[in-house]
Amino acid sequence: MKDYRFDREYMECVSDILEHPVFNRLDEFTQHAGSSRRDHCIQVSYLAYTICKKRGLDYVSAARAGLLHDLFLYDWKDVYRRFGGLYHGFDHPKAALENAEKYFELNEKERNIILRHMFPLTLIPPRYAEGLVINYADERCCAAEVFSVMRAKMQDRYRRLAVKAQSARG
Repeated sequence: MKDYRFDREYMECVSDILEHPVFNRLDEFTQHAGSSRRDHCIQVSYLAYTICKKRGLDYVSAARAGLLHDLFLYDWKDVYRRFGGLYHGFDHPKAALENAEKYFELNEKERNIILRHMFPLTLIPPRYAEGLVINYADERCCAAEVFSVMRAKMQDRYRRLAVKAQSARG
């Protein structure tokens, strides 16, 4: 994927969010498999932006909502452990929307995208096509984050096994 920082049109859509101290606090939280929540939100945002732009959809709202879709300021793994799993999946879109509204001016589409980004877990689908794009981008980025860590662990394991086999041979 192209580096978002060199996409002038994307940066014009989202620079106020990227520069905001509350958004940058997301660097303090791990999202999936070692990536920061800030990095995750940027990946989701930029992927959704490129898809929406190619499809003639509202890429500005998608880019902005993508950055803000996980704007909750707590470690989701603590909530997961405390409440047994699904609680966070159902609840964090509301927390993200509350924070987003507190710090940024949102349009109706952005609000709906943030609130409905966990469909079908949250049962009510997004009202806009851009919301479905965010759902797709979120799932794809999550899978990429998890699989990159799994691949690195498997490569490390194979390296250790190869070294062990080599030393056993002499």
